[in-house]
Amino acid sequence: MSDTKDAERFAMIASVWNSRAKGLIAEMNLKIERANRQGVEIRMPFNPDFCLDEEGTMLHGGVLTALLDSAFGLANFLAIEDVQTMATLDLRVDYLRPASSRADVIVFAECYRQTRHIAFGSGKIWFDTGDCEEVARGSATFALTRGKGGLLDKMNIGGPGG
Repeated sequence: MSDTKDAERFAMIASVWNSRAKGLIAEMNLKIERANRQGVEIRMPFNPDFCLDEEGTMLHGGVLTALLDSAFGLANFLAIEDVQTMATLDLRVDYLRPASSRADVIVFAECYRQTRHIAFGSGKIWFDTGDCEEVARGSATFALTRGKGGLLDKMNIGGPGG
């Protein structure tokens, strides 16, 4: 696929992914900052409703886990052209330091390997404070169903040129 067609495909998938967010993912108000075959970088604006403490600075670990899992899904759709569906088989998150800040959260996720039926991802989370010190790091495996009827087809949206 050409670089232009790739860029159009990535933009379309990212747009569909963002517009179809539901529940907690919709409440996260995620902003895709970069999306390509090498991975995704997504910003989650600070939200005190996601905090555990009265001061509103300590983010709940479950929010970070959901953020990472969702970012992995987008990374998989971008890296693997013929994915119909996927399901998280295993998700591991290592919390490296307290998630305490009022800054936006940034997540990077990539699909670093794929087989016919499995995708492997790695990712990291940090606060947008300038130091880029990781809050958490994760890895995941996903079961894939491949074939016609991928994400763009299921949303009744043709991809670039179709």
